[in-house]
Amino acid sequence: MSVIDPKKVLDSIGVGAKNEQKRSSKVAEAIRTELSVLLVSKVGDPRLHGASISRIDVTDDLSLAKIYFTVFGDKKERREAEKGFQHASGFMRSHIAKTLNLRFTPALQFHYDNVAEKVAELDEIFKEIADERNTSKGNS
Repeated sequence: MSVIDPKKVLDSIGVGAKNEQKRSSKVAEAIRTELSVLLVSKVGDPRLHGASISRIDVTDDLSLAKIYFTVFGDKKERREAEKGFQHASGFMRSHIAKTLNLRFTPALQFHYDNVAEKVAELDEIFKEIADERNTSKGNS
């Protein structure tokens, strides 16, 4: 009579440890939540008004958090927001250390998230392709 290992059964159907969220992902989400609340409630820097945290990537060893932000406006507003984030990074890191109670608080690096711009560019390209197809169908 063979003995069934419940762990292997759970892993084989996709319910086991393989599907658990990585710790770095959980920490990234917690940091994102804290920084978003912090931006709205406690940061008084006018350069950060209108800025929002879009995503955060944390290294597996939790030593570094790359924080991607968006802000409405042109390149000047983006540069100003980046300067504001750099200026407030120590305050933000100490707030994260106090609220999340991690053994080590990751270093924070701020980057402008240009994904929205790239999506808009792709949308424009797809629109141009669709227009060309419609024009060529009308001519044939």
